[in-house]
Amino acid sequence: MAQRARLSAPRPEPRQEWPWHQAKWTSLHSHLLWGGDRRMEAENYLSSGYGLRLAIQDRDMGWLDFGSFASVTMPNRHKGIHVGSTYGTPFLAATQVFDIRPIARKWLAIEKWNDAAELFTKPGDILVTRSGNVGRATMATVALNGMLISDDLLRVAPNEGAQWGWLYAYLRSQQARAMMTGAQYGHVIKHLEPAHLNELPVPVVNDERAREFHAQTAEILDLRNRAHQLSLEAENRFEQALGSLKVQEWGEAGYSIRASDTIFSGRRRFEGGFHNPGTTTIRGHLASNGQGFTKLRDAGYDVWVPSRYKRIPAKDGVDYYDSADLLEVCPDVTKRFADCDFGDEYFGRVKSGWLLVPCSGQVYGIIGSLVLAGPSLDGQVVSNHVMRLTARAGAKIRTGYLLVALSHPQLGRPLVKALPFGSSVPEIDPSEFGSIEVVRLIEKEEDVIADLAEEAATIRSQADVKERALATAAGELIDRFMAGDMMDFVTKTGSS
Repeated sequence: MAQRARLSAPRPEPRQEWPWHQAKWTSLHSHLLWGGDRRMEAENYLSSGYGLRLAIQDRDMGWLDFGSFASVTMPNRHKGIHVGSTYGTPFLAATQVFDIRPIARKWLAIEKWNDAAELFTKPGDILVTRSGNVGRATMATVALNGMLISDDLLRVAPNEGAQWGWLYAYLRSQQARAMMTGAQYGHVIKHLEPAHLNELPVPVVNDERAREFHAQTAEILDLRNRAHQLSLEAENRFEQALGSLKVQEWGEAGYSIRASDTIFSGRRRFEGGFHNPGTTTIRGHLASNGQGFTKLRDAGYDVWVPSRYKRIPAKDGVDYYDSADLLEVCPDVTKRFADCDFGDEYFGRVKSGWLLVPCSGQVYGIIGSLVLAGPSLDGQVVSNHVMRLTARAGAKIRTGYLLVALSHPQLGRPLVKALPFGSSVPEIDPSEFGSIEVVRLIEKEEDVIADLAEEAATIRSQADVKERALATAAGELIDRFMAGDMMDFVTKTGSS
């Protein structure tokens, strides 16, 4: 029987040459087994971090194992018993610890834990991720006080306080990060154990250098703590001016509204979140206690999102900030793309003083959060999934006040979270964000709140700049040590 011609894609010709890819390989000395190294993952030995580790250990003097400087511990795993926020203790996952403003999404009952204390931190504690994206270090600030911190973070406690700054700078350096990545294990999800961290070689800096790193690290910690306190003070003044409000009904069991409230309100979207009884209560509270409202577009602000563009990865390209990077302290920017227009007249760059709003993502996540760009973001390329808000000359609302009014945890943030539309990946429309109503206060009170918020953003940005400089300085010292320059180091025999 004859067959009709069928439309089909042409089949690729089988390749005749080999290889389709080049294998990455090297040979290892047998003395690695004599030294107790039993790692069988080839990628660890092929990583740049492994080479850096050997280069430091090849020096006859001037270094010690990390375990000689500090105690590295991993909290025990616990069975998480989830309870309501009224009864439980707030819990943060490992990635949330890096947030500028950590917001708990889980509360756990810890009354039956005998060792719950080991999951709390105090300002200045050094934490290192041990699962997934391993080897990322940060310092605990006052923002983490009273919160349970995931056991997916290793705790590093220096044996001597004088070495605290140098150890943190060392862990933040690119070389130490590469060595930790080279020591990880696991196929799908990578892990790092305390023993791996303890075995890293650390150059021993002299007392003068140790004091410098200690002072710089302490300054970074003080700046972050100060920025957090200023942000809280601004929010408290905003709440005092309008009065406290605790919403009792958020509509979890369902709710109904009049059709006229939707059809004749000028808003044609039918997402229930916008009409949630909780947000309705907040709007009524603001109307009763504020000095009226001003729409964002009427306040003299331009609101836009860059158009789509083609991302071309390039090692020599420009640093690229994703939405999540904006909400972290000193984020690790790992993406670099070939420079292009990046979708707008500013070539994707942002300026200090702009308000940045992630406008894509899950409602329970970062969408709708506001960030006031500081010097650390000036001139940086930021994702087109981030909305830009810029004040024109003669704007009626100061940027700092706008930040607080739209991000206050009880009186502002829920109103912004009511704007997203869509089910799979919710979005905020810039034109709709421009129509959001901002509650007003007397001018003097708005200025005080704006001063506090703007100072907090500036200080927080300064801390990021200083931390990058700290990591760079540590990396330069490590390079000099490997090159044989011992000027800044103590000549002690290495442990091998």
